[in-house]
This record gives sequence, structure tokens and C-alpha cells, in this order.
Amino acid sequence: MIQEAILEHNMKAARTWGSGGINYDRISHSISDAIEHCINRLNPLQGEKILDIATGTGWAARLLAKRDAIVTGVDIGAELIEAAEKLSGNSKLIIDYEVGDAEALSFPDRSFDAVVSTFGVMFVNDPEAAAAEMARVIKPGGRIGLTTWSPEGSIYGLFKLMKQYQPPNGTPPPSPFLWGAKERILELLDPAFELKFETGVTYLREPDGMAAWNLFAESYGPTKMLAASLDENRRNDLMEDFISFHESFKSDLGVAMPREYLVTIGTRRD
Repeated sequence: MIQEAILEHNMKAARTWGSGGINYDRISHSISDAIEHCINRLNPLQGEKILDIATGTGWAARLLAKRDAIVTGVDIGAELIEAAEKLSGNSKLIIDYEVGDAEALSFPDRSFDAVVSTFGVMFVNDPEAAAAEMARVIKPGGRIGLTTWSPEGSIYGLFKLMKQYQPPNGTPPPSPFLWGAKERILELLDPAFELKFETGVTYLREPDGMAAWNLFAESYGPTKMLAASLDENRRNDLMEDFISFHESFKSDLGVAMPREYLVTIGTRRD
């Protein structure tokens, strides 16, 4: 059933993102202010049906549910959905979660009053398909809220570092960081939505570079899977480069890495 929910070309991504499991909530905690920025600008109303795409461990979904929205969360990582269900249960919040693919959502047309995705849908393999699916499931007059990493910020630099350790994999998917540029968002969503934008910065604050490495190697699927795929020497090289990268943002008190992002809020055209 889970495999049927995920398109074949996204199965590897599902394993990668799912590998963080419940520890991924530590990553969400580190960007919680940016997630809340998007939710605040979306301004969810009581009783609205809202879909959280690439929900991860459900951080945004829980924020929405606390505002009395009727929330559904989907993610390609089965382990993340399992974690989201556990965390929402611990919070006594009622949220429907399911394994699903942003490029082929299971919901009927015009099912939701709003759709959100915080640092999630930007990582799809087929941006056009995902954009079309979001437009399809939102009611006319409904809203969309996205938070996406800047194409020139520190997170881009971090992914560029990790890419040096990845084996060639044929034709790579489009860069997820294009979703952080207004021009690309307009290309994808302007036909269906009236859009407005706002930028923001969230900080990763850790005692030192080693603490940042431990956080990502244990909790962030792409880093965890990359490290596991390398032999001992290459893994140590990755760790040293990762630590050095974060140490470049160190203050007198520890690492304080600024991470620039874009918030997009749109209204579905009729």
C-alpha cells in the first residue's frame, strides 16, 4: 500500500527522507520559527481543511491543528509519518497522516481550503507536477503557503558541500533551491495563484561544529544516508568538512548560522 502511494522514481527519495525517523523532529525544531512564519502569514481559520505536504514529523501540521484547522499531513517517508502520528498523539492533536507523493496526491479536486509546505515540496523531482497537484486540490479562493530555502544562502552552501561526496547519478533533478527564487515560484504557480512574498532568516544555533554534525548525521535523512554510503575515510572527510563549514559561522558563544528563506503566500484563482 505504501509503495503504491509513491511514484517509482521517488522511491529512493522516500527511503532517504524517511531515514531520519522521529529524530527529524530535531531538525524541525531548529527551523521552527521559519515554519511558524509561514503559518502566521497563511492565517489559518478554525474549521478550515488544510493539507501539509512533505509534513516530515508534522511540526507545521501540529501548529495548524492548534489553531483548530482540520489537518491532513502527507510525506513520502513512511518512517516520518509514523513519527508524526506518535508526536501528534502525544500532543493529543487529531491530525490525519498518510504516506503520499506530492507529485501524485490521492485527494479529489478542490478538497482543501489551503495547502502548506515548509522546506518540503521544494525537494520534489518534478516541480511542474507538484505545482499542478497543489493547484488541483485547493478550492477556488483557497490559499497556499510555502517556505523555501534561498538559492544563494548557507543551506545551498551546505548542500553544495555534500554534493561533492555523492556519486554521479545520471541526470540530476532540478535544483530544489530554485524554489527560493521569486521568478521560479511565479513560473510554477502564477498561472493558478495570486502571489505575495516575504523573506526571512532562521539561525542554527549549536555549541560547535561537531554538535551540528551530530544533529544532521543522526536526524537529517540526506546527510545520514550520505554518511552511511561512504567508506570510513570518506565519511571522516565529510565530517571534517561539515564541521569546518559550520565553524565558519561561530561566534564567541557557538555556531550561529543564518539560513535565508522565502515565504510565499498565494490565493487560488477561480
